[in-house]
Amino acid sequence: MYPLMKTFLSIKKANLFGLMLACALLAAIVVLGAVGSVTWITDRFVTIERGWLDTLCNWVVGVLTGIGGWFMLPALTVLISSLFQETAIQRVERVYYPDAAHREVLRFWPEFRHDLKFTGWAMCLNILTLPLYLLGIGFVVSMLLNSYLLGREFFESAAGYHLGKTNARALGLRHRKAVYSGGFVITVMAIVPFLNLFVPILAIVWMVHVYHRIRIQDLQRTQNNETEKEKR
Repeated sequence: MYPLMKTFLSIKKANLFGLMLACALLAAIVVLGAVGSVTWITDRFVTIERGWLDTLCNWVVGVLTGIGGWFMLPALTVLISSLFQETAIQRVERVYYPDAAHREVLRFWPEFRHDLKFTGWAMCLNILTLPLYLLGIGFVVSMLLNSYLLGREFFESAAGYHLGKTNARALGLRHRKAVYSGGFVITVMAIVPFLNLFVPILAIVWMVHVYHRIRIQDLQRTQNNETEKEKR
């Protein structure tokens, strides 16, 4: 797909290594923190008289929580990304799109509250899909759900930096194929071990390139239409 190579090249060209490491560290802390918290709660409040059975129970809970956290990471990528997205967008655009249109000034707390609300909503939807794993379709449904959610949200973050959320949402609806196929790639990366730690940065960089590709294509289309009208 179009922005794949460009996205990975942007890491070096836009000097994103520091952001990538900070993002990976935060993602790892979130997952390990969730596993540690649930394991501690189980150890504290769930007591089984047989020592070996109690230890086994704690280990099983820890492993299941780790697996669950791994698959819930896609829902957390937007929240993690919100801490780095403005810096990532600015660095990528400075290198690739220096003539980009005027940018809106992002206010951190309103954006963070929006991303926090989205993360809660996405996690609830992902939890609702868990019973579907018993029917053998949970993974497919989860992938489709997160492709839609992540594609829409990351595109609106990248495009909204220029257009505002409302206009970005309208633009995304006109270019669903690019947005949701990008969301699928982001979702796949989000469940790949090690790579998923960097997805919050990769996702926003991907959608920056998608947005500007759409912007340039729409601009060219408008210019061509105006040229045809003048010829008439």
